[in-house]
Amino acid sequence: MSQEESPITRRQMLGDATRYAALGGIGSLSAWLFYKRSGQAAAACPSSSSTCGECSQAAGCRLPQIWQIDPNRCIACDRCQTNCVLDLSAVKAVNCFALCGYCDNCTGYFPTKDYVLDTGAENQLCPTGAIARMYIDKQGGVPYFEYTIDESLCIACGKCVVGCRLMNGSLYLQVRHDRCLNCNECSIAVACPAEAFCRVPADSPRLLSRAAQAAEEALARKRSSHDKSSKGIEMRVGGTS
Repeated sequence: MSQEESPITRRQMLGDATRYAALGGIGSLSAWLFYKRSGQAAAACPSSSSTCGECSQAAGCRLPQIWQIDPNRCIACDRCQTNCVLDLSAVKAVNCFALCGYCDNCTGYFPTKDYVLDTGAENQLCPTGAIARMYIDKQGGVPYFEYTIDESLCIACGKCVVGCRLMNGSLYLQVRHDRCLNCNECSIAVACPAEAFCRVPADSPRLLSRAAQAAEEALARKRSSHDKSSKGIEMRVGGTS
């Protein structure tokens, strides 16, 4: 053995073995985490049920679930405003534009009595002015307006939802998941008298009322038919040019 070389001691061998084992363990853990995340990302809900409680496969399901409000059960009682653990409720009013009538005298925007058809704060149903009213068009002498929700101002009191039910019922309440903490036991769900809070798949966080669902499906069919007609016209024009 040359003078430059030195014998490997038992301590050095054990140290090297420990380091290699640790590196191998880290590599295996990283691979497992990558596999798990990839599997979760690729996984999709196998059921057509809108809520996890209605799904026959819910007992063995390991997919992420989140809280949502079933508009078919919601009575807009104002518990969403007062019972959320957040200072400003994660529940917000939203508008299904496919169902909205774009009414001039919107009962979700204006009170039904003792008001003037004017956009002054004193004439609005919403206590925080969270509904924006924008003129769209006039047809046959009838003006139409679009109503959108400023969610930074919405407190989930449900007043607009109750009012809108006198017309088309396009305004409804939904949990916003960029704010919701997804608590193990939602304090609003516990207080909800209609049991409207339910668990839904995280990749399908939106629920619609039956009327809103029908309106959106009808709109989708109409757009699809229009797109096919437009494509057919383009092909005929292209063929004769």
